[in-house]
Amino acid sequence: MKLQEIYDVLNEISPFELQEKWDNSGLLVGSKNDEIENIYISIDLDEELVANIKEKSLVITHHPLIFSGIKRVNFDTYSTKILKELIKKDIALISMHTNIDKTHLNRYVVEEILGFKIKNSLEFISSCDVNMNFDELVKYISKKLGLKTIKAVKCSDFIKTIAIVTGSGMSLIDQVQADCFLTGDIKYHDAMEAKARGLSLIDIRHYESERYFSTLLEGLLKEYLKKNKLKAIITASKNPFEFFIEGETVE
Repeated sequence: MKLQEIYDVLNEISPFELQEKWDNSGLLVGSKNDEIENIYISIDLDEELVANIKEKSLVITHHPLIFSGIKRVNFDTYSTKILKELIKKDIALISMHTNIDKTHLNRYVVEEILGFKIKNSLEFISSCDVNMNFDELVKYISKKLGLKTIKAVKCSDFIKTIAIVTGSGMSLIDQVQADCFLTGDIKYHDAMEAKARGLSLIDIRHYESERYFSTLLEGLLKEYLKKNKLKAIITASKNPFEFFIEGETVE
């Protein structure tokens, strides 16, 4: 099967033109004339994962392998090491990042994983009524996302409304209109800013809040794959972080 056909289907599901200006979604490695024998779906790529991918395959990732221009290819960085293996094995790469965040992923995590009903949404931000005590909300989120450790900023004992951005969303704080903001990659100064605004925070982490990309995309491609007698292989790069409590490793 030609890669062009699969690319067109993905573009119908979530148009690449919707991506942010700084993003780099779309076909990153390979040619639309490539013949594809296998399809893999993963949130990211790492060396171990690429080593197990068959030749003449297409990998569809959430995060782009390349964000900015590469001035040298000397195989000593994350992206160039992976690029070398992709090219050697004739593996094509398509990434669906901010386009699918806007059209599907954020909503999927909020409704299907966390079980909330979206009241309104603004591109990346989904807002919901929850009416929960803050401590109960933290426990609920921890359980739903399988987080054994979680960090938060508590500004209110009772939370009426929440706003959610999967991945890294603190740059959108000015657009948040809620009692509590759930997102990943929350830094120290982000927490200080939120505290000053009276905005509670729950860090749902980057990898953990977006790892559902593969399941989501497989479901969106289900009919197409069935019609063409294809199977998408769900795989996942490993979270580069490990978490410890008193020296003991936890998830």
